[in-house]
Amino acid sequence: MTNLKTGDVFPDFTLPNHRGVPKTLSTFTRPSVMDEKMGFLDGYPLILVFSRGFFCPRDQQQMRGLVGFQGELSVNYCKLVVVNADPPMVSAAFRAGLGAEWPFLSDEKREVINSIGILDETEGEYAYRARPFAFVLHPDLTVHKVYDGWFFVGRPTVEELRHDLRAIMQTNSNYGYEAFNTPHAKSIRIPQQEWADGAPTPGANRLAVARGRVKSFDLASGNGEISRDDGEDVFFNFTAIPGEGYRTIRPGTPVEFEVVEHANGPTARNVRERSTL
Repeated sequence: MTNLKTGDVFPDFTLPNHRGVPKTLSTFTRPSVMDEKMGFLDGYPLILVFSRGFFCPRDQQQMRGLVGFQGELSVNYCKLVVVNADPPMVSAAFRAGLGAEWPFLSDEKREVINSIGILDETEGEYAYRARPFAFVLHPDLTVHKVYDGWFFVGRPTVEELRHDLRAIMQTNSNYGYEAFNTPHAKSIRIPQQEWADGAPTPGANRLAVARGRVKSFDLASGNGEISRDDGEDVFFNFTAIPGEGYRTIRPGTPVEFEVVEHANGPTARNVRERSTL
């Protein structure tokens, strides 16, 4: 049995991912930039699966089931990470073959596997591999649930994971609609209804007006950053662009915008493309 139990804090280890890039466990549970701007600092739960490796038929079956679950994890902002003793290149090939989108971390030296007491010390093809445990972790890495998958029936079903994640998410400050229906939240994630009759001229509502260029814009999250001509970079959400539906803007676009000051940094609203002529 692992030396970890419900209520313990999982070690915040660092291991290379399937591309060989070092990753620290706590980076997967952090709140997004948007969350931080809105004051939602809870972060998100993590499913941490220890796998024997690509060659195990039981692991293959488990991973195929998780591939079917990964879309739901994405829209619920929950995270999944798999750890095994395979080299990064082997995990990369296994991951690609599965169609998995989550990271695989490589514990070739078995340091983490040993530290939590799940190294397989029996004979056979699984010797010196991780015993197949799964942990559901709170954002602060506190253990919510432990699953011992030595027999396949002990591994968590998708429905069990869904219940675990719901229990954790329900404790988050942003779980309810009411958290987003506040003046502060709506000054960053701006309701479309506010500009139903058209957005005002920048500065008409007595907010400071600045100019700059779009530094970045992420299509997946709808968040971007503007490099100001006269100050620090400014965060914005796509809802800060007047219009309807999902709005986008290209990096490099010159813009004019209003600046809203917050305790956790300025944000932009009423972002408009401007001519450089």
